[in-house]
Amino acid sequence: MEEQFILRVPPSVSERIDRLLSEDASTSDEIPLDLCFSEDGRSGTFMIGNEEFPASLLDLPAVVESFKTYDDSSLVKTADIGQMIMVREPGDPAPNTVEYRHGLTPPMKDARKRRFRREPDLNPELVQRVERDLLNILSGRTIENGNEQQEETVANENANKNVSSSSPATPVEKPEEAAETGTINNNNTPAEVEQERSESEDSDDSM
Repeated sequence: MEEQFILRVPPSVSERIDRLLSEDASTSDEIPLDLCFSEDGRSGTFMIGNEEFPASLLDLPAVVESFKTYDDSSLVKTADIGQMIMVREPGDPAPNTVEYRHGLTPPMKDARKRRFRREPDLNPELVQRVERDLLNILSGRTIENGNEQQEETVANENANKNVSSSSPATPVEKPEEAAETGTINNNNTPAEVEQERSESEDSDDSM
């Protein structure tokens, strides 16, 4: 495959290029023909002889295939062309965009507007809902059941968050602490306590 581009020039420049191509190589070498671009790679200067013309590198709306032949019968594809260098007269305005709106042939006039659809304006919420429905279908659930389960899950998570935030955590008493608390809070007198201890000891001796 070769690297090719389309060079579109004004009529006056095309006549000079045709004369250069039709003349002998010795005379054509005397007339310089050059093309240089600036740092952005999109704007440049086309030079023929002592004259300079502004040039712009534009993207075509469609890829163009180029062919060559050696016997005027068989065609061999040589390249895919997707860009065009457009040379303008010094007073002509520069193009506003890098995308050329027309093609190379009359049927491709204003091709970007007539033959290509605009990108749809999609709502992000709608895209998320459709994605969620597709995941539910792939997992074997229906759309309605999947949405209900997701709503229940979200509601349970919200309820758990509300409960945890509203009710403060109460400290759990250890068994030893509870026993000590019960002993301290007992209202029995010392005599009653000693009587209970003696009764418990008598019961242990009897056993």
